[in-house]
Amino acid sequence: MDTQHLRLGGLDVAYLTTGPDDGPLAVLLHGYPDTAWSWRHLAPVLADRGYRVVAPFLRGYAPTGLAPDGSYQSGALVADAVALRRALGDGRPALLVGHDWGAVAAYGAAVHAPALWSRVVTMAVPPLGFAAVALRRRRVGLVARQLRASWYMLFQQLPGVSEAALPRLVPRLWADWSPGYDASAEVPRVLAALDSPARRTAALRYYRAWLQRWRQLPRYRREERAVLGLPTHPLLYLYGTDDGCVRPEVSALAAELLPPGRVVAIPGAGHFLPLEAPDRVAEVVAAFLDEAAPGSRGRRTPR
Repeated sequence: MDTQHLRLGGLDVAYLTTGPDDGPLAVLLHGYPDTAWSWRHLAPVLADRGYRVVAPFLRGYAPTGLAPDGSYQSGALVADAVALRRALGDGRPALLVGHDWGAVAAYGAAVHAPALWSRVVTMAVPPLGFAAVALRRRRVGLVARQLRASWYMLFQQLPGVSEAALPRLVPRLWADWSPGYDASAEVPRVLAALDSPARRTAALRYYRAWLQRWRQLPRYRREERAVLGLPTHPLLYLYGTDDGCVRPEVSALAAELLPPGRVVAIPGAGHFLPLEAPDRVAEVVAAFLDEAAPGSRGRRTPR
């Protein structure tokens, strides 16, 4: 995969890319603590099907620049995804894929600018309406268990302390969230992408802006609301049955929000399922694309 750059307003965005230059676009958004390199298995599969794959490093993650407006709220991620899609210049609706924070951005981008996208695939973070489903069914115990698993979100509200702890926290989160997966190749990439105090603060401000609402800028108000919506596009959600970040019981609630067959559990995988179960993820995504777009230009993945 090649690394290229473009400017989105005042933000310098670096992205990995592969596939034919004239193919329909596939935009792949990573999460935390992660980088665009986590798409290195899925990207060639999509490229073989004829897609021009673009996997950006999110704002604050090197080699992408720091946010010129200082904002790392979800709405800013949505705005970046939409601006990137428009800047790439292809007039056809694009495939949108997101993992973790990338999934949050994907929901928002699909709701905010629906004409830009053909279909959506998300992983490891279900549509955010799942909490309403849990409460409506009075699954208070499940909500409580998820809150315990989300302890890191509260810790990362602490300025200075959480930045200093990040080099130790990142490997712990990979170990806890994807038990049994050897992340020795992934952790150095993450730490290299967050190699300065400013970049570490940027990654943590994703969470601070989520809980500290006063950090949110009015300019992203519409995009921020969109992340709570449900895309009208064909949508596929995948999760790992061993996920230590978002509990699998929580992800399973997405089945109550989406049509039958649109929620797929990947047995034995944890939070970082594109790396842990790349063949199974590719198989499920390929089947979804074939079902959602019969007769498309992309080549079918060999079965």
